[in-house]
Formats: sequence, C-alpha cells, structure tokens
Amino acid sequence: MSSNSLRARAARGQDIFASTPKKTAPVAKEPAPSVQVGAHGRYQIKSGRLNGEYIARAFPKPPARTRGLIAEAHGKTEEAAITALQEALDARELARTGDRRTDAHTGNTVPSAAEYAEAIRQIELSKPQRALLDALAYAKDDGLSEVQMARAAGYKSRASVRRSFAGVGLLIGDFLSIEATGQGAAEIPDGMALVGYRGRSDAEDAPAQWVLHDELREALLR
Repeated sequence: MSSNSLRARAARGQDIFASTPKKTAPVAKEPAPSVQVGAHGRYQIKSGRLNGEYIARAFPKPPARTRGLIAEAHGKTEEAAITALQEALDARELARTGDRRTDAHTGNTVPSAAEYAEAIRQIELSKPQRALLDALAYAKDDGLSEVQMARAAGYKSRASVRRSFAGVGLLIGDFLSIEATGQGAAEIPDGMALVGYRGRSDAEDAPAQWVLHDELREALLR
C-alpha cells in the first residue's frame, strides 16, 4: 500500500489498519410451506399454511379436464381446515342430491343442472359426442331422430349413435356416482337414460325422437 494511499485514508478519519468490511451474508429465505394432498369423494384436497393461516381447498381429481377451485375452508390448524372443507363438500353433495328428480319417462334419477354442468366440464367428450349433445340441446323438446343425430355428429349408423349417446351417460354417471342403467329395453344401452329419453315420433311407424333432459339442456346452453 502506498504512503499516499495511507495518508488519504488517515485524512478521511479511517483506521488505516482496519480490514476491508465483509459483505453481509444474504438472509436465508423461509422455505415455502409444504402442501399436503389428499382426497374426499371425487375431489382432490390440497392443504397447507398460507399467509399465516391454514387453508384447505378442493379441486376435481386428476385426470379432470379442468382444475378449477371447487371449495375452500379455513381453520386454526391444518386438520381443522381439512375437516371443515370435508363437511362443506358433504353438505354440497347432499344439497345437490336433494335437487335430483325421477324422470317420468325412464324412472331413472336425473341430476340437477348444476351437476350436469360440472360433469360436462370435467369428463372427456369426443368432438362427435359434443356435436351430438349440442344438436339435441338446440332441438329442445322436439328432439331428434337417430338418423338426424347421426347426421349432426357425423356417425355412419344408428348403432354408432346409440353407443356414443350411451357413452356420454356412462361418463356422467361415473363422475356423479350415479348408476347409469338403461330403460329396460335391449335396444337402449345403459347410459342413454341418464342423458335423455324417447319423446314423440314424427310418424306412427317411425321410432320416437330422442330428447335431452331439461337439466342437461340447460347446462349445455348456459
């Protein structure tokens, strides 16, 4: 170190024997709060601590198409938050079950519009199945024949239409935990009655039209 440098430091009142100040060590960040993952019914539950409070949130179980938040609850502990969320989900399911009706045409259980809407958002429908549902929804109470349904969705046969239509009902029934049974007729596969029913026929010797349940139609048109 040169004498000029020492004199300059002394003139500024600095201790010429002081060592160079050390850099302050960065403050360690707190680790991100852990997230616990569980399940309740058809929902996935994620819980943890956020901004100083415990929160539990419910989402559709994978492999759901969307992962939107269904419900959440808070608690003094993580366990309390989870319990509160489970109770809220159970109450939600009970209320929805109470909104279901028995279809006069089939004798089967018909979910509420809210249940249909949630199911349609989550289940994996093919493009022809979606086109089929949309065509029936816009047909309203007039319904469509199986030939018209095939034309709307691009199917080549009435048998393909019935299988596809029934497949929608089976997917909805599986998601909502409803047994998707048929109407007691061999030509009507299981699942179809959960989607719609046979309405009127355009001619005496022609099969009756298929009509969507009002609740499913409302869910689709919404």
